[in-house]
Amino acid sequence: GWTTTPVIPSYRYVVSRPVYNEPTFQEENERKLVVPKTLRERVQKTCSCSRRKAIQVTKTLFPILEWLPKYRVKEWLISDIISGVSTGLVATLQGLAYALLVAVPVGYGLYSAFFPILTYFFLGTSRHISVGPFPVVSLMVGSVVLSMAPDEKFHMVSSNMTGLNQTVIDIASRDAERVIIASTITFLVGILQLVFGFLQIGFIVRYLADPLVGGFTTAAAFQVFVSQLKIVLNVPTQNYNGVLSIIYTLIDIFKNIGQTNIADLIAGLLTIVICMVVKEINDRFRHKIPVPIPIEVIVTIVAAGISYGVDLEKKYNAGIVKSIPSGFLPPEPPAVSMFGDMIASAFSIAIVAYAIAVSVGKVYATKYDYAIDGNQEFIAFGISNIFSGAFSCFVATTALSRTAVQESTGGKTQIAGIISAGIVLIAIVALGKLLEPLQKSVLAAVVIANLKGMFMQIFDVPRLWRQSKADAMIWVFTCIASIILGLDLGLLAGLVFALLTVVLRVQFPSWGSLGSIPGTDLYKNIKEYKNVVEPEGVKILKFSSPIFYANIDGLRSSIKSTVGFDAMRVYNKRLKALRKIQKLIKKGKLKATKNGIISDSGRTNEAFEFDEDPEDPEDLDVPTREVEIQVDWNAELPVKVNVPKVSLHSLIFDFGAVSFMDVVAVRVMKTIVKEFERIDVRVYIASHLAHYQNTGPLCIFDDSIQKDMFFLTVHDAVLHIQNQSMQRDIQDPIFEKISLMQESKEPIEFTETNQNEELDVQEEVCFTLVQSIRIPHAPPPAFIKW
Repeated sequence: GWTTTPVIPSYRYVVSRPVYNEPTFQEENERKLVVPKTLRERVQKTCSCSRRKAIQVTKTLFPILEWLPKYRVKEWLISDIISGVSTGLVATLQGLAYALLVAVPVGYGLYSAFFPILTYFFLGTSRHISVGPFPVVSLMVGSVVLSMAPDEKFHMVSSNMTGLNQTVIDIASRDAERVIIASTITFLVGILQLVFGFLQIGFIVRYLADPLVGGFTTAAAFQVFVSQLKIVLNVPTQNYNGVLSIIYTLIDIFKNIGQTNIADLIAGLLTIVICMVVKEINDRFRHKIPVPIPIEVIVTIVAAGISYGVDLEKKYNAGIVKSIPSGFLPPEPPAVSMFGDMIASAFSIAIVAYAIAVSVGKVYATKYDYAIDGNQEFIAFGISNIFSGAFSCFVATTALSRTAVQESTGGKTQIAGIISAGIVLIAIVALGKLLEPLQKSVLAAVVIANLKGMFMQIFDVPRLWRQSKADAMIWVFTCIASIILGLDLGLLAGLVFALLTVVLRVQFPSWGSLGSIPGTDLYKNIKEYKNVVEPEGVKILKFSSPIFYANIDGLRSSIKSTVGFDAMRVYNKRLKALRKIQKLIKKGKLKATKNGIISDSGRTNEAFEFDEDPEDPEDLDVPTREVEIQVDWNAELPVKVNVPKVSLHSLIFDFGAVSFMDVVAVRVMKTIVKEFERIDVRVYIASHLAHYQNTGPLCIFDDSIQKDMFFLTVHDAVLHIQNQSMQRDIQDPIFEKISLMQESKEPIEFTETNQNEELDVQEEVCFTLVQSIRIPHAPPPAFIKW
């Protein structure tokens, strides 16, 4: 068979520059002096006014002033009219359908499809979204409405012809109360969104990651499906809210499934099948069909006609719309006394409604190359909801299917939105009565048919699992939590879980030991590449995370795994060994000279026996004088102390992926550096960010951590270490290393010089280890004080 050889680039680069540590780089390259502005200067700049700034602020608050003067009448107007008419027909039907989710009379859905568009036209920054009800948000509003105005609250006793009392529901009072609750929460949502906009916290939507939104909307689609299923079947169920409400609703549906109204079921199933088939045709042949077939509108008109002609309500007891008010209701103030009961739900609804609208808006803004202003969208939807809340509407955002219709039928700007509002207006004023015979099961079926896109998100999970298991878990957890706990608590649980995964990923970050690609300045993980080579005596640790209080133990663990020993344990073991040596010297078992420690073979040697004598604290107070001796810690020691071998002389931290360090991390880093310095391992920091060097609590420098430890790249640090080793080898005289061991079995004759340098074994001595930095070829001296 044919074999392919890797293509090696023929072009190369050669750079000749000095080895830079931080001080030398700063000497050659002057840093720009950035003087931060004072608070007074910032306030003055913000509050200053000019004609240009006034125009800019006005255009920001009213984006219509930006795009309307540039409107291309000849090119865009016809497209916007066609798009507006198509979208208006769909919006009319969806307004009626989504009112069922809010548990208010369907006529109020028409108001919700009309009023929000009027304000968004002037204030919104998206030119393509169709503003109005959305099933997920409508269901969230409906859950608040049902919890605050359940059927049980409106029971009244009535007597029938037989004289028996019967409990019935005061439907008129119940619906009036529910309309007030829905419009009040809409008003409160608008206030919250307006406040968020003015406080410039549009960034809050960033915490709603795509996996979280996907799981949440899929769960919401399931909730919507169950809520509409009982309408399609027309079976009696109680109104449940809160935890496990969807399970209780399903149980009720299956308990009462024997009471299914066949006329409603057949109409609903036919509507679902026809809508889904025609929508699939629209999707597959969208390039060949100039305008998508408005199947919902067609089905609705036909169903209303059949219901009216056959009189399904009387003959088959079908559930129909019954009454749609003509004209408009006068504006009413919100029930402010209810704000306290619904503030938590209003907060989650405000965020979800905004997130959906901005997400959809950004898709089309990217496609048509213009920008969406997140904070202005908060303001636009806030004012729209305040305005529409006064006219008995429920919360507005955008609907994916409706927006797709507006864009696919040629909509260019919000002119199409205004025209769609005009179509809804005609339905409110003139056509409402014609829809009164329409079966509610047909509206519910239209809602279910529009859920296909959200249910299809389930197929994102396998792809997410392959790309990121954490993101897939966020999707699944949010979906399950939203189904079990309800949409508001489910969203909160999903958000907390998503943030927890971020914390865990940061708390247990990736790290690796690096080696160099021979002949290059590239350093790669030694576990991932075959031909990487670790510099002799040098370990390089790359830590890929911010370093802060939560993952500082992870940093210590990664250091220990990289170097192969615990620096503190090595230091303590060396200290213990020297203390034992000191005791043996005091007993005359060992003799210390400047060049090492030698066993006195003339005596019975107990040097290799365990010395369990307790430490004598009084020894520490004896006056001392120093005698320098040479200790080779990697050789055999004359005492039974297991001192770990240290084969490296330098440790380099690659902090190129460390975005910040908190005060705890800085303090621990200083401790880590000092621990390694005490066992003669020099520490360097490479590829660091400049703010580590600032003054203040995050400054890493002190007396023991100097700027010359910092290097611009890992390769700079490695070259510096190699250069230092070569210079030390040249400069230092060659001397014989005498290790701490008992190799000689014959008596050793000491010269006069050696006799003068011997320690007096009878004198009380105290022992302290003083560390000094040495190149590994020459082990450092330990100092015996006596």
